[in-house]
Amino acid sequence: MVATTHGAVRPHRWLKVEFAALYIGAPLAMALFLPKGMLFPALALFSVGGMILLWVTGGFKWRILVRGWRRMPWLEIAGIAVVTLLTCWAILAVTRPGALFSIPRNNPGFLLIIWTFYPLLSALPQELIFRPLFFHRYGAILPQGRAAIALNAAIFSFAHLMYWSWIVAFMTFCGGWIFARAYLRHGFPAAWALHAVAGNVLFAVGMGVYFYTGNVQRPF
Repeated sequence: MVATTHGAVRPHRWLKVEFAALYIGAPLAMALFLPKGMLFPALALFSVGGMILLWVTGGFKWRILVRGWRRMPWLEIAGIAVVTLLTCWAILAVTRPGALFSIPRNNPGFLLIIWTFYPLLSALPQELIFRPLFFHRYGAILPQGRAAIALNAAIFSFAHLMYWSWIVAFMTFCGGWIFARAYLRHGFPAAWALHAVAGNVLFAVGMGVYFYTGNVQRPF
């Protein structure tokens, strides 16, 4: 493994409170109160706050963020592209067949915009918050081994509560598990690449109908 769950901050009560506020309180508040169309400003604010926390923690080697390209798991990247394609196709074929490949069919230029900016504006900040910050700053209060990966996946899934969809919850839990495992085994670039590829395939197939906040209907 190139990263571990051993944290740079000693375990104490306030660290647990901070963890709960960041990874449970903030997503819950966004799910309950975030106005439609405010996802990216909220994500930007969330990311800046997370980067500040990572900076003040100390002991984090920032070069880790650009190391690991030679260890890129290309087979895993190809695999997640295929699995995402088939999973999204199966879900939409049953639930929203009219949405299948709607963007490439109706607006291919917009798909190119998504493929350009999703990795930078969405996948990158999410990976920074849910992988380096999660495992570095809070490593001392995390379980070990697969339990830490499972917790990371659950937290990542909960962060998508704002979509109020069991489909989104399931897919982000599976994705979170894969991204966390890749981060610990191969480094940050691998986790980012996997997340970016999965997201780009997801939107190309048409799953944006579930991952677009403008379509969200709160159950209350």
